[in-house]
Amino acid sequence: MSPVKVFGHPMLTNVARVLLFLEEVGAEYELVPMDFVAGEHKRPQHVQLNPFAKMPGFQDGDLVLFESRAIAKYILRKYGGTAGLDLLGENSGIEELAMVDVWTEVEAQQYYPAISPVVFECIIIPFIIPGGGAAPNQTVVDESLERLRGVLGIYEARLEKSRYLAGDSVPCRAGDDSVQEKRPPSRGWVIICPSTSSSIRF
Repeated sequence: MSPVKVFGHPMLTNVARVLLFLEEVGAEYELVPMDFVAGEHKRPQHVQLNPFAKMPGFQDGDLVLFESRAIAKYILRKYGGTAGLDLLGENSGIEELAMVDVWTEVEAQQYYPAISPVVFECIIIPFIIPGGGAAPNQTVVDESLERLRGVLGIYEARLEKSRYLAGDSVPCRAGDDSVQEKRPPSRGWVIICPSTSSSIRF
């Protein structure tokens, strides 16, 4: 079986998300690097993979997918069983599955929009754009971090009541018992911004 192909720059969050899930399930894959600054994602051959001219593109044989969260779900559904994972909770009851849906939506609609500008200003601009690009827009960073603190506050409140965001059990059948160990709430998150002398804590 040929490995799946992921088209994109690995430092971009949507590409990294797909790679993370592939690594998690132990699937064989090929990363086809793309130059973000040169606009390779806007070229006709890539638009055939992602009609919105975004990264990543994803190919598994004749199947072509785009949108990183949809790709991640496909990866879990195809490879998760052989890896002993049911991270989507599809073998759980309807109520448990609903909670998985709620918190994956929270990630997409609340967490990601809050953290994405910080990642762009503090990581993408300094590390991907040649010469470091412009200095991070501190106003954007500060406003986004304030929003992010609010989201993480909701995470904290949820984790005070349940072991994981989606409930008290992680839908995982892996043999590693450490997966089941109780983990502390998300206190101590740190974002390191290259433009500052210290980490941003929230």
